[in-house]
Amino acid sequence: MKNLKAAPTVNAGSMADIAFLLLIFFLVTTTIASDEGINRKLARECPPGQTCTEDLYERNVLRIILNSQDEIMIEDDLVTLDDLKIIIKDFIDNNGDNSCLYCNGKRLENSSDNPNKAVISLQSDRQTSFKLFVSVQDEITKAYYELRALYGKTKFKTSENEFTKVQIKELREAYPFIISEAETK
Repeated sequence: MKNLKAAPTVNAGSMADIAFLLLIFFLVTTTIASDEGINRKLARECPPGQTCTEDLYERNVLRIILNSQDEIMIEDDLVTLDDLKIIIKDFIDNNGDNSCLYCNGKRLENSSDNPNKAVISLQSDRQTSFKLFVSVQDEITKAYYELRALYGKTKFKTSENEFTKVQIKELREAYPFIISEAETK
């Protein structure tokens, strides 16, 4: 008869408990990055003793109001989200004072003087949905980016993916992103 030696065994009963506790620990302590929001550069604080406000002509302000029924109003007229970008582009690129050499606007009397003076005023009601607010912000951003891209293609003769940092800075100066946000009273 052969002498069979018993194989050594390891008691693994507590290993499952340890693995389960480690799993619980990492699930509870791990944070999952979920960056949501609107990427905006905030205005600098006004230094003490200086006046940092300036008077705006009414024609240079495009008022967009989002009401509690999730409707978009511009100058008391209801507009659709699809029409918003075109209205914003026409307003910014108007060239009302004929001082903008690169603008393609219609020079309407009730739109902005030039892109450097154009202000988009966005007011929202407390009951406005976040989805509509973000969608309107997206349309405003698209309008500015499309104007900048068109100007860049015309001036630099390159596609928007090939702009240098200096060119991007010039595009931002040509079409500065000026937006004012406030809660509806």
